[in-house]
Amino acid sequence: MAEALELTAYPDLESRVEAIERDGYVYYPGVLDAEEVAELREVMDGLTQIEASFDKHMTPENGRYLNKHINNAFNRDSLFLDFLDKPGVIEVSEAVHGEDCHVIGMTAWMTGPGRPDQNLHIDWLPIALPEDVASDPRVKVPIFISTAHYYLDDLYEELGPTQFVPGSHRSGRRPDKDEMDWQGVEPKSILCKAGDVVQFRSEVWHRGTANRSTQTRYLLQVHYANRMITQKYPPYLNRFQFDKAILAQATPRQLRLMGDHRSSNYD
Repeated sequence: MAEALELTAYPDLESRVEAIERDGYVYYPGVLDAEEVAELREVMDGLTQIEASFDKHMTPENGRYLNKHINNAFNRDSLFLDFLDKPGVIEVSEAVHGEDCHVIGMTAWMTGPGRPDQNLHIDWLPIALPEDVASDPRVKVPIFISTAHYYLDDLYEELGPTQFVPGSHRSGRRPDKDEMDWQGVEPKSILCKAGDVVQFRSEVWHRGTANRSTQTRYLLQVHYANRMITQKYPPYLNRFQFDKAILAQATPRQLRLMGDHRSSNYD
């Protein structure tokens, strides 16, 4: 059985930013209470697949297990607007990606019993470097993309927790196929509580593990980036359209996070 990932709740913005830069991730306990968790799970249950948006909804009837993955969640129900700029998370996001950063994607993800282990992977490697260079403490690669995971279950090994290889963002590379450690550090499981959040940079080696339980795991992902990183709102070629009713309920900060930027380079 994998060891549990060390989850330290840092008390201030400076130490949280240091954590995501140093360790590759930062932990926010108790962001949502039980009522908020239940409401979000209910709304996620009601989302339906839009094939043009690259949504997935595999079920035990048409596949091997439940795998429901819905893109552009912020555009599907006004409840998701609050997850663009949750207090605590948004301050770290703006600190590492710039005050004019934006959300490049938001996905609601439900995985049922039978979901297998993933291989270790990264979400994106913005700069490939020799390992001795990337591991040099004098080298500081900016955080181009980070993802906030809103966990909506009390996680335990059989439910299929996310696993991280701490510090692996300093490898300067992607993990090789079937590679299961970096410098002797093996994947560690995120065993947090429903309502907790873990935010990590895109270069961290991580994976989802097998759901060997009898319940469905619920997860909301919010992907942040520097403004110069493109947003991932399918369908493309101007076929994606914002829901006007949802936009009307958004705050100025939420509108900016969805793309309402001031004029800047390349505009």
